Amino acid sequence: MSWQPEIDELRRREELAQRMGGPEKVKRQHDHGKLTVRERIDELLDPGSFREIGAIAGKFQPDGAFQPANFVFGRGRLDARPVVVGGDDFTVRGGASDASIREKQIMAEQLANELQIPLVRLVDGTGGGGSIRSLETIGRTYVPANPGWEWVAANLGTIPVVALALGSVAGLGAARVAASHYSVMVRGISQVFAAGPPLVARLGQAVTKEELGGSDIHGRNGVVFDVVDSEKEAFDRTRRFLSYLPPSVHQLPPRAECGDDTERREDWLIEAIPRDRRRPYRIRPIINAVVDQGSFLELGRGFGRSAVGGLARLNGWPVAVLASDPMVYGGGMTADSSRKIEWLVDLAETFHLPVVHLVDQPGFVIGVEAEKAGTMRYGVRALNAVYQAKVPWASVILRKVFGVAGAAHTNAARVHYRYAWPSADWGSLPIEGGVEAAYRADLDAAEDRQALLDEITEKMNAIRSPFRTAEAFNIEEIIDPRDTRPLLCEFAELAAPLRAAGRSTWHFRG
Repeated sequence: MSWQPEIDELRRREELAQRMGGPEKVKRQHDHGKLTVRERIDELLDPGSFREIGAIAGKFQPDGAFQPANFVFGRGRLDARPVVVGGDDFTVRGGASDASIREKQIMAEQLANELQIPLVRLVDGTGGGGSIRSLETIGRTYVPANPGWEWVAANLGTIPVVALALGSVAGLGAARVAASHYSVMVRGISQVFAAGPPLVARLGQAVTKEELGGSDIHGRNGVVFDVVDSEKEAFDRTRRFLSYLPPSVHQLPPRAECGDDTERREDWLIEAIPRDRRRPYRIRPIINAVVDQGSFLELGRGFGRSAVGGLARLNGWPVAVLASDPMVYGGGMTADSSRKIEWLVDLAETFHLPVVHLVDQPGFVIGVEAEKAGTMRYGVRALNAVYQAKVPWASVILRKVFGVAGAAHTNAARVHYRYAWPSADWGSLPIEGGVEAAYRADLDAAEDRQALLDEITEKMNAIRSPFRTAEAFNIEEIIDPRDTRPLLCEFAELAAPLRAAGRSTWHFRG
């Protein structure tokens, strides 16, 4: 006697689960330009590497049809590295929790945490309380809880978590997107909101899904960090993001092979910064010129746009890169760019990434709107993140460093691994605006106000030379901009053995 009948029954149930919500629901998913959860997993992971857990979980309907649980998860490999991946099956009750088995979603979080490997969430549904109609089935209401959220919170301080919003995501599903180190929406098929249009209509606001929570909204407000044009691009982004990070905080970020010359010097960098201090310039070509070619992965481009952040490599070593964009508010710190800086520094500190900061910081953006946005509050949080970070840190001052915001370019109490380009310009206030404030009485009493203003400004311009600062050893080294890459590659080599595995002194704050 063998157990073949049971194995045959097992295979039958596995085959039923593979049908998901059935041919009509699968077709509807495709008609909306979306892949099914199983197609997504196949596209994301290395071929043949997915090992599903709980495949036959679900329930048989009175008519004998099998309804699988609408959450699919398991182990797999992504670029040969082990990961846990879990995804909502929108073809079964729209991904709502009243068709799910919550233990599957909880186990996905716990499994990644205890195996200490990255987690990728493919979110396409509510994942919360489900339909009000479910109350009729259970015969009562209930006090809300988020079972398993302790694992969601713990994961932010333990393993890399990526969340992809791949449909209309509401309630707990939206929270699962936000509770990640890196989140992505797909333009046109993704919407994220606390509650959908029918509930919002009760407030007298008639809106479409896109008007309420489309990628144009959340790609700019920081609910998600990136917006892409296709699911394939979202999967590619996931692979690249994770390639810079360790499997968990208990390991160090892996070094990649580098085919780029560490002594490469880009001649055009000597004229990259305009001599006219009022003229902006493009920062991204400078970043790409000093890191390993093709290695810069910008994160959050649509959010907090006066700050530029991302991941890159120097001689193969992963680093976090922070810079200002003079094309947006002159690179000044806004409330949103401060939040972005804090997020990137937290990410670097959590996963042991050295930080390279290309500095051109004119100060906090000022004015009524800036005050209403709470710029000082968020700016101080960014400053605190910089001062709390223990990872190796290198700053290259390209141009402006002014005021409290400028002081956030590094922790002043640490040994300064810092360089300045000859275009550097610093102080408590820019001379252009500070002269009139400091010498107002003299200027008001002068017979020729403009002549005196020009005289004072010329005197101050001589004082503002970075060479004067270097004479006092208030800046350690002024360098030829063309030497930046070799020096940063040297920093990466020196920083590599200083990186220490283990938990950060504070959790990723998101």
